[in-house]
Amino acid sequence: MQIAVTFRHMDSSDPLRTYAEEKLARVNKYIEEPIDAQVVLTVEKKIRHNAEVALVAKGITIKASAEAEDMYAALDDVVDKIERQLKRYKEKLKSHTPRKGRARNVTKTVIEAASIDLGAPEPKIVKTQSFPVKPMSIDEAVMQMDLLDKDFLVFTDDATEEVNVIYRRKDGNYGLIVPQK
Repeated sequence: MQIAVTFRHMDSSDPLRTYAEEKLARVNKYIEEPIDAQVVLTVEKKIRHNAEVALVAKGITIKASAEAEDMYAALDDVVDKIERQLKRYKEKLKSHTPRKGRARNVTKTVIEAASIDLGAPEPKIVKTQSFPVKPMSIDEAVMQMDLLDKDFLVFTDDATEEVNVIYRRKDGNYGLIVPQK
């Protein structure tokens, strides 16, 4: 496991770094190697201790953060959250049968808002990114969206092989956008 510990607004501390590495070693029982972990430890106004962890392993990304009275308690809380997420993910994988279907590629383009507001003939493209859209069930898409801590996810429905969008509503429920045939 590769662990990078970053200290913000505080002095770097070897005991804290060692403690974070020992706590994160517990997640090895839930997911196989290789795992890359990014730990960010932040102190705000000398009273708020915040620990953030981002794990990347076998194509999944899991993020969590916790705030506590001291940094050790924040690390304990954030590792507990990561473990709960990994347990839930592992249980879903056990009950999940591999889906057949073709993966698609989707391109995401970010356009500068000012170019549209000014009525320019060609909008200015800021960023373009392509990524694969894997076939998955709706339950798996919700789980993946929660693990990535995103508000929406584009996926291919494994039953219909259509591109769908699942999103988190303001009331906490989920919405599903299905193309009309």
